[in-house]
Amino acid sequence: MDYGQFCPIAKSMEILGEKWALLILRELHMGGTRFSELQRGLSLISPTVLTKRLNDLCDAELVLRRKISGQRGYEYHLTQAGKETLPFILAIGEWGMRWARGGLQDSDLDIELLMIYMQRSIKTENLPGNESVIKFVFTDQEVLSDWWLLVNGCKVDICLDDPGKEVDIYLATDLRTMVECWMGDRTYRSAIREKRMKLVGPSALTRNIQHWIEDATFADIRPAIDITVNG
Repeated sequence: MDYGQFCPIAKSMEILGEKWALLILRELHMGGTRFSELQRGLSLISPTVLTKRLNDLCDAELVLRRKISGQRGYEYHLTQAGKETLPFILAIGEWGMRWARGGLQDSDLDIELLMIYMQRSIKTENLPGNESVIKFVFTDQEVLSDWWLLVNGCKVDICLDDPGKEVDIYLATDLRTMVECWMGDRTYRSAIREKRMKLVGPSALTRNIQHWIEDATFADIRPAIDITVNG
């Protein structure tokens, strides 16, 4: 998209204003490097569009494409220019938490994206031992209802099939409640008290779930309506 203006905002938007561009950068900032990882974090994007946007970002020198040694395919890494997009991506996220949260529809509740974030949010250092199995059951989902997070050292893997291992922590809830708790719109304690969430496991872990699940980056930002109403 060419705006035909010398303004640096216009020139930036020629690169970053295309649909999906900022979300691809979001996934790269969060550690995704392979095509499949980026696609998993952007479930509605088509492979064709993802390929096009990655090529555009590479051409603009925000992203560097590297052949995977000894394998097919490529990895994608942020250049210095790409890394410097982080402050305004965070600023957009803060604005969204403050002003756009009221428009959250059921169709926005992406269970696959949530579980990718859960995988990234586990504080492995606060779980006992070297291995832990955490099972999530989403009571309102007909498909993709059961998920396992397999913790091994500092690595966390997602599994959709029963790994056949003893579960250390069992969490059952509906999708919206889990999103609201993780995003800071509802407390885990209130969800459990209202029977919207069931947590089973050692009391040292169930007593404070935030000890081993990190809140969303923007969880501390209050929606504008709360500031207006409550001061």
